[in-house]
Amino acid sequence: MKYFKDGQVIKGITIGSVLIVVYLALNNINGILGTISYFAGLIMPFIVGGVIAFILNVPMKAIEKKLNKFVDKKCKKKHPKVVRITAYMLTLIAILAVIAGVILVVVPELVSTISQLISQIPNAVNNLINWLELKLSSFPEYEEKIKNITINWDSILANAMSFLSVGTRGIINGGIGAISGLFSGITNFFIGFVFSVYVLFQKERLSAQCKKLMYVLLSESKADRIVEVMRLTNTTFSNFLSGQCLEACILGCLFVVTMLILRLPYALLIGIIIAVTALVPIVGAFMGCAVGAVLIMIDSPLKAVIFIVVFLILQQIEGNLIYPHVVGNSVGLPGIWVLVAVTIGGNLFGIMGMLTFIPISSVCYALLRTYVNRKIEEKEVGVEKYNTK
Repeated sequence: MKYFKDGQVIKGITIGSVLIVVYLALNNINGILGTISYFAGLIMPFIVGGVIAFILNVPMKAIEKKLNKFVDKKCKKKHPKVVRITAYMLTLIAILAVIAGVILVVVPELVSTISQLISQIPNAVNNLINWLELKLSSFPEYEEKIKNITINWDSILANAMSFLSVGTRGIINGGIGAISGLFSGITNFFIGFVFSVYVLFQKERLSAQCKKLMYVLLSESKADRIVEVMRLTNTTFSNFLSGQCLEACILGCLFVVTMLILRLPYALLIGIIIAVTALVPIVGAFMGCAVGAVLIMIDSPLKAVIFIVVFLILQQIEGNLIYPHVVGNSVGLPGIWVLVAVTIGGNLFGIMGMLTFIPISSVCYALLRTYVNRKIEEKEVGVEKYNTK
């Protein structure tokens, strides 16, 4: 038994146990991933609900703070939840109104543009055929070769029927899978939405319960540190969400005003598209630019070129002035690190990485800054003590 009191023996046993567990895990990686996927599917509705609650809590908290100034204290005592219910309903109405407004403006314009594009296709095809005939008339040798080309229509028809039969089975199977996935997604969203309502109306109680649990399971210093990090994380993500929405609205308004001044078509439609896509940090506006350039090109290629030039100018203004100050200051992250966070997050996890890496980097930046400042103060104190001696 004395061997088990030796620290080196215990350390060796621990390392050996960890290595055995890692070896078994690597040999059963598929089963472990399947188990993780299964449990992730079980908790997915609650993750969705947490995300919904967090997003709704940002405007809801601001509305609730405003309502508390106007509601009488006697009314609060008789109906303690009247302010929260009102704030929640106003938040839902505002979000649904924004979504409905975007749909009512974007969808009719897109339908009109697509129908206009379809109506222009026959003329474009005829112009292409006439152009080809004109060009080929100058090269009789190629015209003769084209005339000598023979097409086996029976073989083409047989291959087309075979492709359609295989493709139809794939479409049916894919359609069943898509319907199943859509039903699962709707179910997860509905459960998550109901869960988010409970979270938003009982957030103080849930926060208190989590704190009690941490202080019971952990030491007081560790629990205080975790509470501090969670508070900083919540503040940073909330500021990032509000800052990103404000930046998108500013950019969309800039495009609408500039395009109206230059008399470019689809000003309101393109402004809304760019504002929506700009919710993706830095690179989202470029996706809106691509859509806007295609829409304007149908009307006039020259105006499309002017739009691209305008976009590049406004993008420079937005990237160098608006975004670092609005979003960078809202999350306490310098502009250079905003760009680094977007680049790394986009390369690792795509659009979701872009959306989450800025607030995550801001939290890490704040924690590192606090740690470094504390260490510098400790060293300065140490130097002063050393000098006094």
